[in-house]
Amino acid sequence: MSEVKVLNQGVKFAHASVGQLTSFEGKQFVKDATGATSCEISFGTLPTGAAVPFFHSHKADEENYIILSGQGMFQVDDEVFAIGEGSVVRVATNCDRNLKCTSAEPMTYICIQAKEGSLDTYTMTDAEITERENRL
Repeated sequence: MSEVKVLNQGVKFAHASVGQLTSFEGKQFVKDATGATSCEISFGTLPTGAAVPFFHSHKADEENYIILSGQGMFQVDDEVFAIGEGSVVRVATNCDRNLKCTSAEPMTYICIQAKEGSLDTYTMTDAEITERENRL
């Protein structure tokens, strides 16, 4: 199983890694490593033919799954549909969900879990352009 590593951090940031995604295995949550306070992010990989070993639902949090590689099937309650690299699936609260890898290669995905209905501002409604010396 892969392990999240904290690479560096400061007062206002944390930098962590789960390593090379091409060799990533298992499921890894990163909230604790990054100190996140707004959402939980996890990386997951399912080998060929494998599914998450249980259905689950959330009372307050929606989940957004981003498929990075591989293909599979996704089930929300009784609806089943195909997913693949580049798919983004939002699942609301109070419904069952699960996914299965059907491709010859493993399916790697990111899952972002956050409180449903909490997104108030985003992109430029929450951002402001600032002046700073570019040191990149």
